[in-house]
Amino acid sequence: MIGGDETNDNQYGIELILDLHGCDASKFTRASITAYFEQLCDLIDMQREDLHFWDDVGLSEEDKQTSPHTQGTSAVQFILTSSIVIHTLDQLRAVYINIFSCKVYDPKVAEKFSTEWFGATDCSARFIDRV
Repeated sequence: MIGGDETNDNQYGIELILDLHGCDASKFTRASITAYFEQLCDLIDMQREDLHFWDDVGLSEEDKQTSPHTQGTSAVQFILTSSIVIHTLDQLRAVYINIFSCKVYDPKVAEKFSTEWFGATDCSARFIDRV
């Protein structure tokens, strides 16, 4: 883990960027994503706040997304120290996640949990300091 509860004086926060491929698309539901956020936040010790979804739930068939690059579920889990954003793409079996916080957390723990939760066969992870 990167030390302490707070970032150092030269940075505002830290961000983990995950690109997951070969995922289990059955995990791309509101219920599964909600459970993912709950367990992830417990695991990396983040306090959950508001959760917001953007998807096709409640839309007529003609208004639903059909493109491989737009069909899926997006959500923002606000946390006390910033946010976790997720975009799932059903047809591509891909998940894109950003975990941004001014409170330090272990990115390897978040990466491993996310990869396992979504059953990804491939993961690209980048961890950056935000200054």
